Amino acid sequence: MKLKLITLLAFTLIVFGCTKDDDAESTNTNNGVNKNLNRQETGSSANAILSSNTFKSLVIELVFIEGFEPTQTAINNLVSFINNTSNKPNGITVQKRAIPATGKDTYTINEIADIERQQRQLYNTDTQIAIWALFVNGKSSNDSNNTVTLGSAYWNTSFVIYQETIENLSNGPFEPERTLLETTVITHEFGHLLGLTNAGTDMQNDHEDEEHPRHCNEQDCLMYWAAESGASISNMSNMNTAPQLDAQCLADLKANGGK
Repeated sequence: MKLKLITLLAFTLIVFGCTKDDDAESTNTNNGVNKNLNRQETGSSANAILSSNTFKSLVIELVFIEGFEPTQTAINNLVSFINNTSNKPNGITVQKRAIPATGKDTYTINEIADIERQQRQLYNTDTQIAIWALFVNGKSSNDSNNTVTLGSAYWNTSFVIYQETIENLSNGPFEPERTLLETTVITHEFGHLLGLTNAGTDMQNDHEDEEHPRHCNEQDCLMYWAAESGASISNMSNMNTAPQLDAQCLADLKANGGK
């Protein structure tokens, strides 16, 4: 049994400044689509994802380093999660592809953003919002002897999953089944794109964890900060399904245009 404390670095409070080069690039590709609209603060597009006011459909551009593809069940679970929370009458699609290894085994969040800048192909259109989901080998530069990072939401439509770390912490004795851990991390990250908790979607009742901002204070909720911890990894081995959003988080989403 691994005795590390596993924390879900799910909300990265970094707003990447767009350089003049980025601004120039934003309007001369992708049929004039402004890329910078997909490079805003995490949670700022919560209503756009949840409601059908502007975007009637949603596409997930799911990109993985060769050899580190998530399970299809976890992908299906993400689509179900979005269907259950968001109003997208024209549907949700997933476009999946592999990219070559980067030669890195540790990534800063800025290096993750650079991969997106180089590899992302899908951006918002007039009626469709695009989500970027990157699955990488290696680990986060924030990892230490005591903590590891499983994923991070870092822009308004972008998140990264440290797939190799997940694989190292699943499917073993006293460890959760891989699909369950993947589903937990992926949907938690998407929850941050939806503005949870108190990060773009207003709270209907105060339930933000004061010690762990942007997370729910209910221990059984998907958005609880310690959804993956050294103390709970062994408990997850006995679980059949990933944690769900609690009633307070669901109420917040509904008030912001969700189901």
